[in-house]
Amino acid sequence: MEKVGVLKTSIERINAKAGLNIQLVLNEPKAFSSGMWKYGQFSGVKNYFVMAGPKGKEAEEKIGYFGEELVILAQTLGLNTCWVGLTYKKIPGTFTLRDGDVVHCVISLGYGTIPGVQHPQKPMENFYESDGLPPQWFKDGLEAALLAPTAVNQQKFKFILHPGGVVETRTSFSMAGYVNIDLGIVKYHFEIGAGKDHFTWE
Repeated sequence: MEKVGVLKTSIERINAKAGLNIQLVLNEPKAFSSGMWKYGQFSGVKNYFVMAGPKGKEAEEKIGYFGEELVILAQTLGLNTCWVGLTYKKIPGTFTLRDGDVVHCVISLGYGTIPGVQHPQKPMENFYESDGLPPQWFKDGLEAALLAPTAVNQQKFKFILHPGGVVETRTSFSMAGYVNIDLGIVKYHFEIGAGKDHFTWE
């Protein structure tokens, strides 16, 4: 229960800061019990974060950014997680929505049978633009961003380095969607790798 308390405290802080409505659902086995999905099967999942908040690109990016903060926190607590965009059911009564809120996705939470598998990585050069050779902090940030999870490993993002340590981000179209949530996730990783004191976001 100590881990639950740590997670709930972080959720309260994030919701207050970001205007989101993230909730932790515990001991609820129905959301992942459906046999209708042909891929993304889960077994034994009873705990998950409901990633709810307003509609729109800004909120989606916040869902990704602060959701990944919770993912990293859970990992430090010895828990395994997985972002889930489609293969779950919304169970009435397990969470509450404010006017204008939607459930963007969920994040499964628990003790996994395996620690996870790293997806194949594409060349770093595919994901940035810079006048000349980028500094080490930028490359460190990009390397961390490339380790971040994205929907179906699509990695539809690019980082652009401008003079004065200003970093711009862009996304490209995806049939799978979720690019703005993905962008929030990779920006959180970029900050960890690069160090917030080295740059500012455009």
